[in-house]
Amino acid sequence: MMTLPLIALLQGYYSHQPGISMSAASMGMYLLIIIIGILGYVVQARLQSVFRKYSQVQFPGALTGAEVAEKMLRDNNIHNVKVTHVAGELTDHFNPQTMTVNLSDSVYSSTSVAAAAVAAHECGHAVQHAQGYAPLVMRSQLVPVVQFASSASTWVIILGLIILATTRNEMLCWAGVGMIGMSALFSLVTLPVEYNASARAMEWLKSSRTMQGAQLAQADEALSWAARTYLVAALSAVASVLYYVFLILGRRDE
Repeated sequence: MMTLPLIALLQGYYSHQPGISMSAASMGMYLLIIIIGILGYVVQARLQSVFRKYSQVQFPGALTGAEVAEKMLRDNNIHNVKVTHVAGELTDHFNPQTMTVNLSDSVYSSTSVAAAAVAAHECGHAVQHAQGYAPLVMRSQLVPVVQFASSASTWVIILGLIILATTRNEMLCWAGVGMIGMSALFSLVTLPVEYNASARAMEWLKSSRTMQGAQLAQADEALSWAARTYLVAALSAVASVLYYVFLILGRRDE
């Protein structure tokens, strides 16, 4: 929503002042990209700070991240998903292909509030999968398309711009934009998937009395900052599409 006024402004410049508009559009797009980049850095830094803080806070249940995950899966009658350990930090994820909840070094054996929150969040994805949650199904279907589009889109646009400069044919350029648009769509579909998984995690942590009081609020804060990283990623993906759209429109007028 925050990009809509800027889009309207850029379109207005482009429509009414061709000689000036693309310069204004370029400046607007660069400014948008810089703002999103700074926002992404701030959110990521805050996320790491929050997780470091709550990784030092133990909750009364003293369950490890792995035990929290196993308990949440059992409570949701999910018995075909295995909880496993993966290397790295904040590399936690649910894999529907292998039916595993993969917990990182800082989560698997930790008894902290942060570890419990992350473990419950990943199990939220397992619950989504078991219940056929539509956005998760859609995201899974988009994965192979996005993998191909991400690897080919930049080269398609570069080749398209070369062709546009010599033949004025924009078709390949717009095909590349469409590929980048698939990545943006994937990022947008990811938003409800992640927010819903966090909501499921918080609901279970509260109803199962795994956490209460201050610890529950701390877990909610940690998951909220984690979700914001996906929001920034979605904004960045949309900005990327807009950048190439205006780049092609600018080349058209040269």
